[in-house]
Order: sequence, then structure tokens, then C-alpha cells
Amino acid sequence: MEHITLNTGAKMPIIGLGTWKMMPEQADEAIRFAMEQAGYRHVDCAAIYLNEKEIGQVLNKIFSKGQVRREDLFIVSKLWNHAHAASDVEPALRQTLQDLQLDYLDLYLVHWGVAIKGDLADEPLDEHGVLITAPIPIRETWEAMEKLVEKGLVKAIGVANFNGAMLLDLLTYTKIIPAVNQIELHPYNVQTSLVEFCQYKNIAVTAYSPLARPGVRAELGLPVLIQDPTVMKIAATHDKLPTQILLRWAVQRQTVAIPKSTNPQNIKSNISVFDFELSDQEMQALTNLDRKFRYVQATKWWKIPYFD
Repeated sequence: MEHITLNTGAKMPIIGLGTWKMMPEQADEAIRFAMEQAGYRHVDCAAIYLNEKEIGQVLNKIFSKGQVRREDLFIVSKLWNHAHAASDVEPALRQTLQDLQLDYLDLYLVHWGVAIKGDLADEPLDEHGVLITAPIPIRETWEAMEKLVEKGLVKAIGVANFNGAMLLDLLTYTKIIPAVNQIELHPYNVQTSLVEFCQYKNIAVTAYSPLARPGVRAELGLPVLIQDPTVMKIAATHDKLPTQILLRWAVQRQTVAIPKSTNPQNIKSNISVFDFELSDQEMQALTNLDRKFRYVQATKWWKIPYFD
């Protein structure tokens, strides 16, 4: 269960290291520990995280030692919303490859199903605070993504934050079926129908924010998933951490999980979820916690009904 097999035939480690909100100065120590001491072989990146240069520097250090080879790793990045035009897709990827100091990616995702004008990290809003979108159809973007595979710049392509309707439309014209859909998944946002549909279509699912970023949520007054009584009770039963219970739930759903941490102890515990199993009753109890609650609230940020 430590890998899932994509529709390309490639094996994707089912636990990866997330890098969203990883400060650039934290990348060196966190990624070296994850790769060299904790056994991670999957790292999830994105141009918009604004830390790919630092990640590239540490990957270069790791490879130069010879302990971990490039071909041992599964490295993911994402195309940001400002580069959806066909003429912008390959240059955006090449910038990511340059920053990460790589010749290819194992997986490249369309980060969101919305195109915007502006530069990286620029989310233009109108006078009402509504996102200013660009008139670029996903079909144009996807066909440019397919060319990246043909050129050998990426091994696989996929999407992130796509709902069922968006996937249904995408599948009407794809020459290359998405390998992955990366979405927010945890027991407060279960999305069973979407997960099952993706898996039925042989599209693997990656769960981002699988731990719901507990420290940040507490500060914002949002529900803290690892403190949920059901999660804590199951953790006590197995003598495991609540975070490990949440990740084990993700693994047993056959979804990939990419928890982010820069703490060595947490990095190690997050990947140590293969020595126990949740019962069917425990899996159902966690699934029953579903509130359809999203911590990543694009609708609130952009004032467009992205998830409504």
C-alpha cells in the first residue's frame, strides 16, 4: 500500500511531502530530513508556493550525494492560473524545471480550473473584490499540457481542484486522460462521490490538506480536526497520533496524501502509517464526520462560486 499505480503505469508513493506554506528558508532542512532520513520519495510542489528555487537547491544537494537518485523520486508541480494560454504553458513548466533544477517532472497538474490575467502570485480583483478571469478555455490549456508529455518534459499530467462537472467536460476531448485529481480531502470534507468517480475513471486522487493544517486553524477559530473526539478515540485505540489516524484513513481510501511539515518528528510520524490498519467501523466513523467543510475557501477568496 505504499504506492498506487497511475493510469500511465507509473508508481506514485501514497504519502508525499507537501510544500504549500513551507517558507523558503525551511526547505533545505525539511526536505533533506524527509528524503535522507524519513524515507520520503514523493514531494509535491507548485509555482505559486514561491519556494521552488529553494527546493531545487536542496534536491541538487541530495542528488549530488548519491544516496537518493532523481529516478528514485516522484516530483509533482502545478501550472498556475496566469499561464493557461497555450503559448504560456510550456514556458511556465520550463521555469519550474529550471527552479527545481530538473530535466522532467513525474506529474504536472493544472492547479485550478480558472484562468486569470496577471503575473505569478497576482490574483487581480475588480472593484467589487471579484476575481478578474481570462477568457481561456480549459481545453486550450489541456491540449498544451498534452504536448508536454509528447515532448518528454513531464511523465504524466493531471488536474487539481476539479469537480465532477469539470472532469466530465474534460474527458470529452482529452487524448491523455488525467492521471491525478488533487483535491481537499479529510474527514470534514469527504467528497465520496467525487473520489469514487475519479477512481472509476482510473484517475488517482491526491488529498491535500489531509490534516487540515491544525495550527493555523486554531488561530483562525476554525474547527481543529485532530482534536475531534472521534479521531482522538481511534488514535488512543491504536496507540497512534491523531495525525496518523487521518493519514491512515486517506491511505485506506486509496488516496494519496501530501501532509506538509517542517518538524522532523512530524515528518517522520506522517509517513509511519503502514504498520496498522483501521477497521471498517473506524473508517466509517471517520467518514461520518463529514461536514462538507473546506479549509481552502476559494469561493471566499475570489468571490466566484467555484465550489458552490
